[in-house]
Amino acid sequence: MTIPRRRFLQLATTAATTAAFPALPCPALAQNYPTRPIRWVVPYPAGGATDLISRLVAQWLSDRLGQPVVVDNRPGGGTTIGTQAVVSAPPDGYTLLFTATTHTINVSLQQLPFVFLRDITLVSGLSELPLVMDVSPALPVKTLGEFVAYAKANPGKLSIASFGAATISHLAIELFKVMTGADVVHVPYRGGAQMMADLISGQIQAAVDSLPSSLPHIRSGKVRALALLAAERSAVLPDLPIAKEIIPEFEVRTFSGVGVPSGTPPAIVARLNRKINAALADPKIKARFAEVGGVPVIMSPAEANAFVKAQTEKWAKLIKSAGIKAQ
Repeated sequence: MTIPRRRFLQLATTAATTAAFPALPCPALAQNYPTRPIRWVVPYPAGGATDLISRLVAQWLSDRLGQPVVVDNRPGGGTTIGTQAVVSAPPDGYTLLFTATTHTINVSLQQLPFVFLRDITLVSGLSELPLVMDVSPALPVKTLGEFVAYAKANPGKLSIASFGAATISHLAIELFKVMTGADVVHVPYRGGAQMMADLISGQIQAAVDSLPSSLPHIRSGKVRALALLAAERSAVLPDLPIAKEIIPEFEVRTFSGVGVPSGTPPAIVARLNRKINAALADPKIKARFAEVGGVPVIMSPAEANAFVKAQTEKWAKLIKSAGIKAQ
């Protein structure tokens, strides 16, 4: 059997680490961890809600682990460049990855230089930044139920925009079509800023956006929010219903978590999980998340890995049935 070079290097590093600490059982190794700075790779540009959340938790961890947790922004390739940097790193707990919903989608759209579910192990959850269905105030609907009825009464005439083809925003629209039977036209944009500008001006009728991006426009009345696509209502908009209250089982989770290279000692994974979950339970962290419409997600490593696997399978099925291609 031929072992891929990347996997061989990971196994060799693990063996070298074990040999270097022959007298230390795994729990003792974790108790001494960390002894040097930790790098947290975020595969997105600096700025924005994902970067803010990463830096908040990284600083919290730095203060309590006794070593700096340094955020390293590695954008490019739709998260591929940053993810590859972590996959190739030694599995010793000193390189973390900000994982996102994009990772569960790219598997079905791209030829990747790694196998995400094999090469990255989830340490914990981190946050959800919910999606929201927005409409132009000029559209004669006030609720998601009215929106579905309007779409069915006007087949092929209603346009719904996403902030990018083959993104979670686009997949949410495809799922909406499948679950309601509505014939709507998908309009892909290259980012959310221009999409929201066109929604506000009436160039498009509806859009699926992230709540952090939409929140100022919802509060100002420039757009009308119909529903969150999340599992629960948001504390920042408590009166806004979630979509599955109107369309049973219509839910789109925009999950982010923390990953490490597979092969990282379980005791180190467990220690990181405890610390990250403690950060997410901190009232100050929760308040800062809420400011950008984020919700902390506390999970065990087993729960986080199972969730990512289930989401990967869910989107693979939809991508195949809808014939979605990478752009």
